[in-house]
Amino acid sequence: MTRVAAVDCGTNSIRLLVADVTVLDSASGAGATGDLKELDRRMTIVRLGQDVDRTGRLAPEALDRTFAACREFAEVIRELGAHRTRFVATSASRDAENREDFVRGVVDILGVEPEVITGDQEAEFSFTGATKELAGRDHFEKPYLVVDIGGGSTEFVVGDDHVRAARSVDIGCVRMTERHLVRDGHISDPPTLGQVTAIEADIAAALDLAEETVPLSEARTLVGLAGSVTTVAAIALGLSAYDSAAIHHSRISLDQVREITGNLLSSTHAERAAIPVMHPGRVDVIAAGALVLLSVMERTGAREVVVSEHDILDGIAWSLV
Repeated sequence: MTRVAAVDCGTNSIRLLVADVTVLDSASGAGATGDLKELDRRMTIVRLGQDVDRTGRLAPEALDRTFAACREFAEVIRELGAHRTRFVATSASRDAENREDFVRGVVDILGVEPEVITGDQEAEFSFTGATKELAGRDHFEKPYLVVDIGGGSTEFVVGDDHVRAARSVDIGCVRMTERHLVRDGHISDPPTLGQVTAIEADIAAALDLAEETVPLSEARTLVGLAGSVTTVAAIALGLSAYDSAAIHHSRISLDQVREITGNLLSSTHAERAAIPVMHPGRVDVIAAGALVLLSVMERTGAREVVVSEHDILDGIAWSLV
């Protein structure tokens, strides 16, 4: 058993998982079976990718928010006594001209260098984290299509016990919101039909690109990851408060996703903020994230999405053993 700490720093949020990982039959985390016991899992909305799509740089205030979260995480890692730590940075820091400022800050606070991974590496981690516990359960048919809707990008991975094909495309919820819904520094509330149509066109083009590499329609089980998907699931389940256990492995139908997406796209900021399970940091970007999910389901013909709370963080944790 090894106590590990995994950090995933994305475009919209930064997350920490501290877990005890026991490998049963292999020294390789990616291919092994075993047990992952969660000790602490937390998330902070930092919007590291604020304006990156427009400026090509990480904003000073976004870096400040991210470093504050890193200091909180460092304290948790010390208190729980993790033996190994891995910090993975994704889309926003991959794109930024001043990413060295980000790297230096993380090293100073956590003592480890962030790995600015490729979209394909990101997809590999997400697949491992999301599907390891599905193996051997008859009601989850293979192959799986894992869809990880992030802030800056969305990862698509098809595989059985191992990854067969993967692709990352730039249709994250933050990127779509900032590209199409922001006018004169303000988010359209609610968006116009023209703005929604523009997002749909971007998503369709990105799905065409993904299908060049990943056989999306071959999958038998669609597995959805990350905050946009889990928030849609929480709304569909009618939860009065966010409940990870209730959301994990819930099955949300296409009709439910279509209805919720329509409601989010036609609602105001205040109406979205009033939804009991809505994280304040997702109020402005959830409509675009839900639209990505709906578009994926319609393109692939999936009648439902299996929602997983285990994702890239769990994959990173497995990689440490």
